[in-house]
Amino acid sequence: MAASETEKAIEAVFRIERARLIAGLARMVRDVDRAEELAQDALLTALAEWPKTGVPDKPGAWLMAAAKRRAIDGFRRDKMLARKHGEIARELDGAGDASVERIEAAMDDDIGDELLGLIFTACHPILSPEARAALTLRLVGGLTTDEIARAFLSNEPTVAQRIVRAKKAIGKAGLIFEVPRGQERDKRLAAVLEVVYLIFNEGYAATAGEDLVRPALCGEAQRLGRILAGLAPREPEVFGLLALMEIQASRLAARMGPDGAFIPLTEQNRARWDQMLIRRGFAALERAEMLGGADGPYALQAALAACHARARKAEATDWPRIAALYDRLRQAKPSPVVDLNRAVAHAMAFGPEAGLRLVDEIADAAALRNYAPLPAARGDFLFRAGRMAEARIEFERAATLTRNVPEQAYLRGRARACGG
Repeated sequence: MAASETEKAIEAVFRIERARLIAGLARMVRDVDRAEELAQDALLTALAEWPKTGVPDKPGAWLMAAAKRRAIDGFRRDKMLARKHGEIARELDGAGDASVERIEAAMDDDIGDELLGLIFTACHPILSPEARAALTLRLVGGLTTDEIARAFLSNEPTVAQRIVRAKKAIGKAGLIFEVPRGQERDKRLAAVLEVVYLIFNEGYAATAGEDLVRPALCGEAQRLGRILAGLAPREPEVFGLLALMEIQASRLAARMGPDGAFIPLTEQNRARWDQMLIRRGFAALERAEMLGGADGPYALQAALAACHARARKAEATDWPRIAALYDRLRQAKPSPVVDLNRAVAHAMAFGPEAGLRLVDEIADAAALRNYAPLPAARGDFLFRAGRMAEARIEFERAATLTRNVPEQAYLRGRARACGG
């Protein structure tokens, strides 16, 4: 394998394994910043070693071993091990490789899913809701502060401050990186669900970059959702979120053309939708409804996704039902973004003028300022109403507001379709 190809392989492996590395290392060293440093050190070691030796059969395990050995060296050097793991420190004095392996195994046993433990810690009540989500997207999703800011409709300095303060608060409180039990777990569940869905959304519609979707993030969020369903089998919103993610993920392969171009929902080849995921989603939605959660925000969004999944063709979509579900969702979880999606649904159900009336009502919402979907939706309504010159302006504006390259290309294409 050529050096450049090896470097690309290393970067790809690191993107996939980064969150698990940080989760395992945070549990070991009890310091999020240090865990991120150790993960980065492991990447640098791989960049130095793998071009000479080749990519190992189990690259994730190799990176974790490299990072842990670096951590153990740090424990030896600054005597952190003596303070945090007194018995292990005594064994380390003069220990050989076999002893180090036993120590690493001891540090790895039995606290459950490390990544989920990291998320529950990041969602601790000592942090604000905004800080919880920002920190988890940084640690688990690997997003930059700029990408998180755009996902939150916020600004980069504010998000950066949230992340720094959150890390300091976790360190100062001496939190243990594990899944809590009983009432403590229940108190943090809503925040965890919100964060898991934010991770999924970043995978389903990447905030920035060359890739329209980041399937690994969607897969991780779905995995975490399934774990949560096992942890909280009587919580309807857990199953509502799981249903929503499974049904949405069923469309991932159909959202892009062979060239990576964006394909909107109404134009997708529905034969490419993953029927197994749809069935899983339907089962989870049924479970949420059986538990009395039909009007929960996630269950309602899952019901919306199910409407699309049941339509064999775009023309068969039950848009009046979708509009009614958005009316209910607006009551359950009001937000400007829900209002925008509701306007789209009403436009599809009752005509573009209905959509324009609703979208004009929210046009001045602060949360939607510089939010690309707003002018994109308005452009679509105007296009369908035959107001081409106005539609072109809206599509062009939307293209300048998104930093996702395939979305930019799609919106510019729509602007061209409006004519001169």
